[in-house]
Amino acid sequence: MRACVPLIVAALCSLAWAGNLESCASRCNEKFNRDAACQCDRRCHRHGDCCEDYEHLCSVEEDPKEPEPFLELEEEMLEAPPGHLYSAPSSCQARCHEAFDRHQPCHCDARCPEFGNCCQDFEGLCGHHEGFSYSSDAITKEELQSISEKIYRADVNKAQKQDIILNSQNRISPSEARDQVDRCPEPLFTYVNEKLFSKPTYAAFINLLNNYERATGRGEHLGAQQLAEQDAFLGAVMGTAVLKELDGFLRQQNRYSSEQEFVNDLKNMWFGLYSRGNEEKDSSGFEHVFSGEIKKGKVTGFHNWIRFYMQEKEGLVDYYSHIYDGPWDSYPDVLAMQFNWDGYYKEVGSAFIGSSPEFEFALYSLCFIARPGKLCQLSPGGFPWPIPGGPFYMGDNPLKGNGKKIPPFATALMWYPLPPNIPGKTT
Repeated sequence: MRACVPLIVAALCSLAWAGNLESCASRCNEKFNRDAACQCDRRCHRHGDCCEDYEHLCSVEEDPKEPEPFLELEEEMLEAPPGHLYSAPSSCQARCHEAFDRHQPCHCDARCPEFGNCCQDFEGLCGHHEGFSYSSDAITKEELQSISEKIYRADVNKAQKQDIILNSQNRISPSEARDQVDRCPEPLFTYVNEKLFSKPTYAAFINLLNNYERATGRGEHLGAQQLAEQDAFLGAVMGTAVLKELDGFLRQQNRYSSEQEFVNDLKNMWFGLYSRGNEEKDSSGFEHVFSGEIKKGKVTGFHNWIRFYMQEKEGLVDYYSHIYDGPWDSYPDVLAMQFNWDGYYKEVGSAFIGSSPEFEFALYSLCFIARPGKLCQLSPGGFPWPIPGGPFYMGDNPLKGNGKKIPPFATALMWYPLPPNIPGKTT
């Protein structure tokens, strides 16, 4: 009988340990545990894998004073399976030696061979130290912040304080954003100095805005003039100090060997057509981010202040309210707003205000290249500006150069957490 005691104790301990992994007792806010039957981390409710007692045991432990970050997720991304939220979900392209992520269908972390769950191209991409995807080629957080500061300082075409007068009016809570109530009787823009629009990059940018069919599901058919306008815009922005800074930085990082190679990638990233759910090539990165689209009766994309101002001036945009106004006292600033676009509602549309076209184009391109499918932490002007470098579907567009592939934009979303010690301005 005595010989059985240790076995009984071990069995009981084992059962107790297993039971602990089915409860949040002593596990609140722990990191994700792949061996547990359910989770108790702060994000478990988003993934639907919380333990049954999570709300009872863990919600009271959370600090009520800690501000919840504002996050805009466009509807198609809420509906998309987790694997679609990342660049190259079935490949190790740009993912070598990343941290384990349970939502990926295959893995590229150092221990994936041990668990037998590596992506098929793990050995080819991650087994040596040459090429685009490797940690030795990674752009560090400090390098990202440094180049974003240089881009910020180089933007001589941004609006000055006297160029724009905003009337932001009523600020609402994020929980009210779905109400579709017009709480602002006046337009957002009281005044814009339209001399800005005669600058080459602004003029070339504006020429592109009406080249698209805003309803998804209808194929885009671009003629010779529209294609020429794309080239004119790329030529205009590449002539600015902003894009020269970015081009020089990326070539220093061995991402490109020439300006032309970089321009070719930019054209494919932003203007390459792709499908948003059917066989029609009905969308592009530029159309979605800057011009805006309608999908399933709602506005998606539409993240540009120039587009907003021009549509508001024509009576096609009705500004409803805002939930976040950035802390900057000069331009560019950030505003997260609600509006109606010619009969369709935008629950939260985050946008830079007063930025030049080349500034936005450069920052989004930088994040796409440096942090595909991941949060891109920038801090130009001294305040944090998180911008996602995706998410994107993996495309089959091999680009010239060192053999890397960059997919077209499948969607773009922008989110701006409220900095914990920098509350948004009150109005």
